[in-house]
Amino acid sequence: MTFDDFASRRAGWLDGAGLKASFVISSRVRLARNLSRMPFTNRADDINKQEIVDQVVQAAETSPCPEMVYFDTNAQDNLQRQLLVERYLISPALATESGPRGVLVDETESASIMINEEDHLRIQVIHSGLQPFDACEAALSLERDLAGGLDFAASPKWGFLTACATNTGTGLRASTLIHLPGLALTKEMDGVVRGVAQLGFAVRGIYGEGSHSAGNLYQISNQLTLGRSEKALLEGLDGVVNQVVECERNARETLAREAREQIEDKVWRALGIMERARLLTSQELMNFSSAVRLGIDMGMLQGLETGTINDIMVATQPSHLQHRAGKALEANERDILRASVVRERLAA
Repeated sequence: MTFDDFASRRAGWLDGAGLKASFVISSRVRLARNLSRMPFTNRADDINKQEIVDQVVQAAETSPCPEMVYFDTNAQDNLQRQLLVERYLISPALATESGPRGVLVDETESASIMINEEDHLRIQVIHSGLQPFDACEAALSLERDLAGGLDFAASPKWGFLTACATNTGTGLRASTLIHLPGLALTKEMDGVVRGVAQLGFAVRGIYGEGSHSAGNLYQISNQLTLGRSEKALLEGLDGVVNQVVECERNARETLAREAREQIEDKVWRALGIMERARLLTSQELMNFSSAVRLGIDMGMLQGLETGTINDIMVATQPSHLQHRAGKALEANERDILRASVVRERLAA
């Protein structure tokens, strides 16, 4: 698997399948782990960091876990690192860090292991739809495979030791990427965000902490792990997301009942522009994609799959476009190529 593969294929979790896929794009679980007798990443020097990389890569190569490819982000240029961010394989933080670091990725891009981000390892699994329990089991299975060759730092009292106190305990962060256009159109989104926050969950943009919302896509995630089991954390997230899904479902039903013609017009205008436009900014595309996705999910559009829209969402990000072109592009050049890629994917 190489960077060229990224430009020409769809990650497994973008297929538009899974439970409640009309609302939930994906479920992601991350496990934070650190190696015993090694300083945390923010206190480690480059020699320590390289030793951590070597140990983790060797453990992955010799363990029974699925075959993974290692990408050395320290040796990559900014464009390559941003491409990995756009594919949700690394965090923006890892992309901007310095020193030995990288990511292991499996063939379907469903599983990855960031090395030397905030913690020595961030084991990540992403599944399509609302599947936090399945994603967690896959992540724990990967962790068990790696544990045969690695000694993770843990305390009988505190659980797994992490660089940030909010991750101490299980070290688990679970999140869902959810599409909420109905709540946005009915002006109920702010109330839902406040309600979710009161229940102890965070609502963030599409790339997590520090990012903004685009195309009515949001991440809902747990905030604390200490003193709670994996099962309790996942049940809490699953319950909150199901509540939000019901709010979104009710909002869509209200729109279908009270403003169907306006919604259909919005959907068909968006599709028409995506099929014909010669220039598309990233923000325009995210907004149009949201409308088209809503039209598919509400049964207004036939013959178009949600997976295609998911694929377009990733394939038209700036670094993907520049990798496809084989060179750096000015904003106007990216807008031209973005429109071309959208027309190509919709016609396929």
